[in-house]
Amino acid sequence: MIDNETIKNIVEDNGVFLYDVELTEENDQKIFRIYITKKGGVTLDDCSKITKIISPIIDINPPTNEHYFLEVSSPGINRSLKKPIHFINSIGETIKIKTIHAKKYIAKLLKADDNKIIIEDKNKETTIPYNEISKANTYIQW
Repeated sequence: MIDNETIKNIVEDNGVFLYDVELTEENDQKIFRIYITKKGGVTLDDCSKITKIISPIIDINPPTNEHYFLEVSSPGINRSLKKPIHFINSIGETIKIKTIHAKKYIAKLLKADDNKIIIEDKNKETTIPYNEISKANTYIQW
């Protein structure tokens, strides 16, 4: 099976950054998703290039023993924030958070480190440890 470090090296050698990798199932189909980012945004050409490079490699070292589809894409405008690096790279952006205590915030992300985030909510700073976040994503208000 291919490991995330190998994928990261391939992606970064081609001018983009690895955001996340997931093996998921939709409509009874396994999907191996590779999310990539870059300054200025990911293009269709970026996704196509990474797909062409990674596809033959994962044919030899598949992510699962079952039949699957490969997808390479941007994490999107309202991207999911799961890892500390996701939060660190989103400092200054508006994020939407649900905590394990059922609190909800739409706030500006001021700071993030390996243990917690600090948001500005209603003109006051609130610190939230990662282990209290049940769901978070960037938020664009239209």
